[in-house]
Amino acid sequence: MALKITTADEPIEVKNLCLTVYSQPGLGKTSLAFTAARPLLLDFDKGAYRAVARKDVVQVEAWADVANIRAADLEGYDTIVIDTVGKALDALGADIIANNARLSYGGALNQQGWGQLGVRFSAFLKLLRGFGKDVVLLSHMDEKMDGDTIKERLKIQGGSKDLVLTDSDVIARISVFNKERHLMFSPTETAFGKDPAGIVQIAIPEATNHAFTTCLAAIIARIKAELNTLSEEQIARKAEADWFARKLPQIDSAEGINALLGRAKKAGKAIARQVVDRANELGFDFDPEARKYIAPEKVDIGQLQNPSREGLTC
Repeated sequence: MALKITTADEPIEVKNLCLTVYSQPGLGKTSLAFTAARPLLLDFDKGAYRAVARKDVVQVEAWADVANIRAADLEGYDTIVIDTVGKALDALGADIIANNARLSYGGALNQQGWGQLGVRFSAFLKLLRGFGKDVVLLSHMDEKMDGDTIKERLKIQGGSKDLVLTDSDVIARISVFNKERHLMFSPTETAFGKDPAGIVQIAIPEATNHAFTTCLAAIIARIKAELNTLSEEQIARKAEADWFARKLPQIDSAEGINALLGRAKKAGKAIARQVVDRANELGFDFDPEARKYIAPEKVDIGQLQNPSREGLTC
């Protein structure tokens, strides 16, 4: 099977996202998560009851409660929230140890166990996204002194922190300044961030403000829109590709193919290749001297039988 390459002028549609939001306790991570589009919260942290305007919740006691989640279970929901991802990874680690003691040492995961944790958690996120859902991972924040500088980190044990950083498309932290909460997307020397849409930061409305009810839904929609926005050149190329896709099947003459050669060359190699394929499909021959296609029946048979030696090469 040929390698399927997406060229630089072809769009890559972003249908769903994995967004990580972290902060100090008490800044409203869970309440914010409930403003996502049709959310279902997997409550590993047992703190959903404190959220403003709580929506549907699965109170998770052990990883087995969510391990066999199905698409049918998530009908009616667009966003799956894992609260918190640190507690979820703890539950998954406990499940791994309970099912295979060889993956632990002294009651904790050994190196093989950590590897298993990474594989299974990434597979779980892939499963949720495969169901067509956005995923929001909530995490507490940890502070670590680095000389005289305080660095903000995700409060997640061991190397599993790297799993979250790798699997997240977007990472934002909740910060408070000017007595207002903000989602900060850009990374700094002292804090994590991942901002592919170039949002930088955005204010979070007060919970009493009607705009808060759809706050995270609007942010996720904005990120998708930014990521799916095509440049003017890409839009023009796509329009041209669509035109050729409609036009080529209608052409059945060498004259028709020849009329497209100049336009196809300007449209790029992929389009030019489609024109060549259509000409070959119709059985046309390319005359390199005339730089055009000719139908086989229009070839001068006499010339083929008595070809001029002029211009022939070995």
